[in-house]
Amino acid sequence: MSAEPRTGPVPGPDETDRPLAAAPDARFDADGDPTREESLARLLGGGRAALEGSTPPVAFLVAWLASGGELLAAVVWSLIASAATLVVALVGRRQPRAVLIGMLATIVAALIASSTGEARNFFLVQLLSNAASALAWTISIVVGWPFLGVIVGGLIGTQTRWRKDPVLLRAYRRASWIWVLQYVIRVVVFSVLWWLDEATWLAIMRVALTYPLIVACVAVSGWVLFAAIPKQHPGIRKPQVSAAG
Repeated sequence: MSAEPRTGPVPGPDETDRPLAAAPDARFDADGDPTREESLARLLGGGRAALEGSTPPVAFLVAWLASGGELLAAVVWSLIASAATLVVALVGRRQPRAVLIGMLATIVAALIASSTGEARNFFLVQLLSNAASALAWTISIVVGWPFLGVIVGGLIGTQTRWRKDPVLLRAYRRASWIWVLQYVIRVVVFSVLWWLDEATWLAIMRVALTYPLIVACVAVSGWVLFAAIPKQHPGIRKPQVSAAG
């Protein structure tokens, strides 16, 4: 018994040669959500924030050197630079909270230096604030609320669900230690220079340990964060929370 002829449309020559569909980008899941190729610098706005934070210290240093160590001139130019940064933030419709806090800290530091009659005491506020930050970040890690997780969770919308994912909790803890190290480096350098009464070097190192150190901190902590997350994990945007949790 002969086989019946095949029915249906005969594929054209162009149809048989169609290339296979391109494989999906491994950086994205089925929802098109980036999972493995996040950038902590992009999430935190690290470059821009570091640059804006460096402008007042640079203005202070330039004015300090140009005026031969005149504190009032350096403070005035630092406040002018802060005001310019504030305007840029407002035009860009960004929260100017950090700029305003920086301006307030500059005024307080100037008052402390003026009342004590020692230029080195202008840097006491920054020294003490970095010591307090190092302590606060350390406590946050120890109690299971690493600040980096709190910040990133708020930015990407996961809020605090990452705390119920052991992988992400561990990753945020490890990465947060890099931020502690950043503050400790400043505390050590500023303390030594303050003790030696080296006001000019304090101004120089204040600049050196602002933009470069912030950029390095964001880059290294980002690497530590994502290196601590296994490849099979969907990433920081998708905490693996059990139904029981």
